[in-house]
Amino acid sequence: MNLRPSISKEEISAIEEVASFSGTIHLIETEEETVRALQALRDERVVGFDTESKPVFRRDEQAEVSLIQIATLTDAYLFRINKIGFTQELCDFITNPDIYKIGLSLHDDYKVMRRKMQLTPQGFVELQKLCPGYGIKDSGLQRIYAILFNERISKTQRVTNWEAKQLTPKQIGYAALDAYACLRIYNFLMKLPRPHPLCFALIQ
Repeated sequence: MNLRPSISKEEISAIEEVASFSGTIHLIETEEETVRALQALRDERVVGFDTESKPVFRRDEQAEVSLIQIATLTDAYLFRINKIGFTQELCDFITNPDIYKIGLSLHDDYKVMRRKMQLTPQGFVELQKLCPGYGIKDSGLQRIYAILFNERISKTQRVTNWEAKQLTPKQIGYAALDAYACLRIYNFLMKLPRPHPLCFALIQ
């Protein structure tokens, strides 16, 4: 199966089907809810992962992680870090090498997470390193998702206040979809014939 290497903004805008997450979304705002959520996730071997930060508009400000999203194919768990902080259970999950956490631009996620807690993430899979081996040159989530599924991810909620007292339904849906999309991309690629190792290492 030959995957197209890239897609234009105009082509994405023309896609009629808008992507969404149809599973159950769990908004986690207390330590007790955190424990229950991670117990539900403990038997998963592969999950989607993403973070959201409150936007900053000044050079002397630093983005702080406000939300961590972890998704399976049926459930998405949104951990409100600005309310619960990094609990020990959550840190244990992030550093568990036996659970693959699929994400995109993970370097940025690590950077903001380390401002809250000194930890060494383990078991993370970077889609920006995986996708080129399958011939996909685009590196953004919206573009990769459109290439594989011909669905359009709306980015209108990206720059919003993730530390608001209450998140809006649109924010919640957007956050859940981002983590789910990473997992869906990974699962799709894993069903394809495995590329030769040179596809990941050859400098062109």
